[in-house]
Amino acid sequence: MATVIETNTTPWETVDVDAVTLDVIENAIQNARVQMDAILFRTAISTIIREQRDGFPVLTDRDGQMLAGQFGSPVDGFIDNYEGDVQEGDVLLTNDPYACDGAISHLNDWLVCTPVYYHGRLLGWAAMFGHMSDISGSTAASMPVTSTDILQEGIVIPPVKVVSKGELQQDIVRLAVRNSRTPDWNEADFYAILSACRTGAARLVEMADRFGPDVLVSAQKQLLARNREAMRELIVSTMPEEKVVFEDWICDDALGYGPYKMGCEMWREGDKLVFDFSRTDPQSAGCINFLLNDRMFKMFCGQFMVNVFDPQIVLNDGYIDLIDVRIPKGTLLNPVAPAALNGRTHALGRIFDIISGLFGTANSDFLVAAGFSDSPHLMFSGFNQRDDWFLMFQIGFGGIPGKPGGDGPDGHSLWPKMRNVPNEYTEAYFPVRVERFESIPDTGGPGLHRGGNGVRTEYAFLVEGKISIHDDRWFTYPWGVKGGLPGTRSRKTLVRTDGTRENLPSKVDDVPVAPGDLLIFETWGGGGWGDPLERPYDIVAYDLEAGLVTPEGARRYGVVAGEDLKIDVAASDALRASLRSERGEPEAFDFGGTLDELRAACLEETGFEPPAPPVQAPIAAAWLRKQRREAEGGNDSARAAG
Repeated sequence: MATVIETNTTPWETVDVDAVTLDVIENAIQNARVQMDAILFRTAISTIIREQRDGFPVLTDRDGQMLAGQFGSPVDGFIDNYEGDVQEGDVLLTNDPYACDGAISHLNDWLVCTPVYYHGRLLGWAAMFGHMSDISGSTAASMPVTSTDILQEGIVIPPVKVVSKGELQQDIVRLAVRNSRTPDWNEADFYAILSACRTGAARLVEMADRFGPDVLVSAQKQLLARNREAMRELIVSTMPEEKVVFEDWICDDALGYGPYKMGCEMWREGDKLVFDFSRTDPQSAGCINFLLNDRMFKMFCGQFMVNVFDPQIVLNDGYIDLIDVRIPKGTLLNPVAPAALNGRTHALGRIFDIISGLFGTANSDFLVAAGFSDSPHLMFSGFNQRDDWFLMFQIGFGGIPGKPGGDGPDGHSLWPKMRNVPNEYTEAYFPVRVERFESIPDTGGPGLHRGGNGVRTEYAFLVEGKISIHDDRWFTYPWGVKGGLPGTRSRKTLVRTDGTRENLPSKVDDVPVAPGDLLIFETWGGGGWGDPLERPYDIVAYDLEAGLVTPEGARRYGVVAGEDLKIDVAASDALRASLRSERGEPEAFDFGGTLDELRAACLEETGFEPPAPPVQAPIAAAWLRKQRREAEGGNDSARAAG
């Protein structure tokens, strides 16, 4: 455990901060976070950070509690796992999820953390992580779907002091960036992250100068307390004490096994929410494990709640003691090291669907369909027309679920602040031509509020190379709610120059492509919310005219439309009456069938055999056997002593 050194141990004086000053300080902290983002995105050079904005800052108080950010604070993980002292001028670096309690979730994310001092006293912490394009894993981009341990996924950097007393440790930087197929990108992106952290630290110091350090520290405490009380009130007023249960599945682990269940029970004890993931399947031998950080999950829960009931609440770590998260060791969400982790985005996305299912079951005001489900990745590498090696890396967008307030957005990101890579950028920098980039009609689940449509992107390759894909929701469906129907599955098709078509798995490494080959990359559609037979005709008419729904697809809403896209009201009324009588009462959740039904129809509907039932990973099995032996040995010792 790290020892944090302060040259000035004078206690901070607690003072009352008036409401106006408190709001000014809160906004100043949030603005400092925005500035950290701006520094990162303007100075990084990799596509994944500069264009897609895969980087996330955080500012905390001196105790490591998040004041501004999105994923919660990584400070505890750093302090608990770094052996040595930390003092003014130091900067810590790691990319090891197991060495920071899952504050980052795979090796591609480099996490930088620096203490912020004010005249020798610890004032707070600034941290940021960004996705590095390649870190020497077994495939280009270092996200091999066939990995069975984390060491196959790239260089592992334990918590190290990359800046010591203001002095950059050049040897560590050289070592880290040398272990990459994109060393120039990684080096530039590292310095961009470092600059962003220094910017956040400078803004905290400026606030201390402006308001006085005691006022700033006192304001931080008040902001945390204010947030805690607001969230406590939300929890008590909206969440029941009765247990609710929800389950969803990751389709497969790229090794032929699946689906993997993510099951959770939730209940309220007084003013606290408890989440128990004991229903979750054992960890996979493959790459889909997700080391779920407690603070991250609590932040997701809080974000969901405030977005529904009070978006004016600014989230911080003030409320984290009001949520208790229990995840058994050796499961998909708490794997035993060195389990592979690079495919964790599927479980990360599915967590939002789990939260929606739990909250919506407990309180219908929270009920949102599925569709945050995934974060599809495409990698393309090879040598371009100038014989320079290249790496194209993109995260795709899918359909966002229908919700009580309206339709889900078409083709949107899992993370609201992330962006798609402009097609013009892709074509300018990589030997690819984007033939199509469009919303796929009828892929959003029908409902009173339609699920967002998925996206079809067609990539024409101009040179030889290899592609790799990370995706999910090919076997299970993004479920609908309150009578809404599921969204469509994802699909990937490779069309060769001779016209032959190959149905590609959702997780695949190093597929050779040739000039003229075409990849059709289709993402999932969001689930529908509410009875589609209640959707107003004028809204369906708009969807028809906009090309979001076809005349054939409109019939799922009980709407009859001609080739001119005009709605026949009389025929539609009759169709809706017929459909209502045939179906009975709408279901609360529509998963598109049971697992047995999905397995039976899998080959016909997807072109692939269904995955085999999951088996326990050797890493976890060995760990559990060892735990049992130690427990039995302890019992034997106790009996002998007695």
